[in-house]
Formats: sequence, structure tokens, C-alpha cells
Amino acid sequence: MLRVAIVKIVAVAVVFGIAAFCFKEELFAIVLAPKDDGFVTYRLLDRMAVWAGGAVEPFSVRLINTGLAQQFIIHMKTALCAGVLCASPYILYQLFRFVSPALYDNERRYVVRMVGGGYAMFSLGVLVSDFLIFPLTFRFLGTYQVSGEVDNLIALDSYISTLVMMCLAMGIVFDIPILSWLFTKLGFLSADFMRHYRKHAVVIVLVIAAVITPTSDVFTLSLVALPMWVLYEISILIVKQSKHHKVLN
Repeated sequence: MLRVAIVKIVAVAVVFGIAAFCFKEELFAIVLAPKDDGFVTYRLLDRMAVWAGGAVEPFSVRLINTGLAQQFIIHMKTALCAGVLCASPYILYQLFRFVSPALYDNERRYVVRMVGGGYAMFSLGVLVSDFLIFPLTFRFLGTYQVSGEVDNLIALDSYISTLVMMCLAMGIVFDIPILSWLFTKLGFLSADFMRHYRKHAVVIVLVIAAVITPTSDVFTLSLVALPMWVLYEISILIVKQSKHHKVLN
């Protein structure tokens, strides 16, 4: 049964990956969109700047390739990531089908809530990173110069690696409420504990935000830290509510 599920998962991921590989122009039009000032996030921020009376400067960063086969390898890796991303709902469905017979009805409900909620929050985190965190970070780092005599030529491999890393990191960060709910159900976490260590959590949030956005730009750092802090406060409410239901039951 497990072997059949794995074969189906791999087959579907490969099919989506091949499809993404074939649509190279469309795939990289999406992936490379944040490198130019025509990206939707930049346009919105520029309109806000103009409305506030500020000046808008043209923005474009040139990407380069330094390896003989690097572009082909990056094409394959990016297509594979896109294939796995598109096939992820089917992958979760197959995994649930495999473990479902071993679960009781109440356990099955918990698993559906946790997996469904976790997937939704992870996807939301990826979207936030893709449309907000990464573009602003890339715009700052890609245009930062110690001198006008030094031009920025960003390696394509560095661009893709940073994009994937930040999307995965923000996806995991956005799963904090789901993990908090799970740990509460397992008896490892309480709302009082989270409130007691709120100040420590602030420090941890700032450290994680600094790691995700390795830049001295306070604005970008705040864009990462603020959602994490909001998610922590939401987690406290979820834990408190979950504990309350547990007591009533």
C-alpha cells in the first residue's frame, strides 16, 4: 500500500515537473518577476510613494550565469520544485489515505484539521514571502552599492536559492498557530506558558527575522518580524481556546 502511494506521488510530481519544464518562458516569467520594477508589489509601493509626495526611481537588477551547465540545472530544479508545489494537494491526499485506516474517527478529524490548516497556512506564508518579503529584500540588497563604481551583477543561482529559502522559511513560520494547537492537544503547551515567555519570544522573533532577511534594512526586518509576532499572539488565543474546549469536554 505504501509502495503504491509513493509510486503515485512520484508519478504525479514528475508529470507536473515535466509540464513546468516545458513551459519554461511562463515559469521563469513568474520566478524572475521581482527583479524588475514592473512587479506588482513594486508598482503598489511606488504609487503609495507618489501619493505621499516621494520620488520613484527606476529599478532593475541584471542576473548573470557563471557555470556552463548552471542554467539547465537551475531550469530542472525550478521545474521540479514547481511540480512538487502543484502536486502537493494530491501528495497530502495520498498520505492521508495511507494513514487514515489506522486512525479512530476523532483522530481522523484532528489529522484533517491539522494537515488542512497547516497546508493553508504554509501556502499563505509562501505567498507572503513571494509577493512581499522576498521582493523587498531583493530590491534592497540588489540595488545596494558601497560605491557607484561597483555594479551589482547577481548570480542566477543565488537569486533562486534565496527565493526558495525565504519561501520555505516563511511557510514554516506561518505554521506556528497549527503547531501550537497540536502541542496543546498533546499537553506540551499552555497559554500561560506562552504569555509568561512573551518577552523571550520577541527576542526569538527578531533573531529569526534577521536570519530570514540578512539585511540591515529595518523596514524589511519589520515586515518579517511583525507577521511572526502577530502569529504568536494568535497562537496564544488558539491555545487558550483549545484548552477551554478540552476542559469542557
